[in-house]
Amino acid sequence: MSSEDLRKSQQDVLSVVQQLHSLSPSAAQSLALQTMAAQLEADKVPRETSLATSEQYLVFSLADRELAVKAEFVQGVERLVDLTPVPNVVSWVRGVMNLRGSIISVVDLRMLLDLELLPYSPRTRLLSLQYNEMVICFVVDGVSEMLPIPPATIINGNVRQATIPQWVFPYTAGCALFTHRMVVILDVPRLLFSEKIQQYKALG
Repeated sequence: MSSEDLRKSQQDVLSVVQQLHSLSPSAAQSLALQTMAAQLEADKVPRETSLATSEQYLVFSLADRELAVKAEFVQGVERLVDLTPVPNVVSWVRGVMNLRGSIISVVDLRMLLDLELLPYSPRTRLLSLQYNEMVICFVVDGVSEMLPIPPATIINGNVRQATIPQWVFPYTAGCALFTHRMVVILDVPRLLFSEKIQQYKALG
C-alpha cells in the first residue's frame, strides 16, 4: 500500500468513527459493516469469507491499553455531559444521565478497576453497554474505531501469557493478537453482572 493509500485509509477510518458518535448502535454496526464491505471490494478480498469469519468490535482506550467490546453490546458512544449525582453510592458511580429517554447509571471504569483517576479530557467518552435488560454507561479514556476481529486472532486459553494487565483480567474474554498490536477483549455480560457492579451502594 502506498503512503497516499494509507493516508486515505486513515482518513476513512476517522470519518467512520466520527459518524459512529452520532448514530444508534444498530446504525453504527450497519455503517461499519458497509465500510468494511467497500474496503474488501476495493482490495478484491472474498467478501463472504471475510465477513463470515470476523465479528465487529468497538475499540476504546483505558490506561494506555486498547480494549474492545463486541459491537452487539454497544448501545451508544457519547461525549461528556452533566451528570446528576446519586447519594449513598460508591465513588466510582459518578451519577446518572438521561440516555434517549432512559435514566442510566454512569460508572468511571478507571475507578471501578482501581486505576489512577485522571482529569477528563476532550477525548473522554461515555460508552454505554447493554446485555439483556442491564444498561450501564462507562467513562473511558477515548474511543478509536470499529474493528473486525477474526476468531483466529483471539487467544481464549492461557491469556495471562499475553500480558493482559491484572486490573482488567477478571473481566476479559481473551485478547486479539495482531502483528504489532494487542487488543484486550472484554466480556461484557461478566462485567455488567459482576459482584462489584451489583454492590454499588456505599458502605458505612
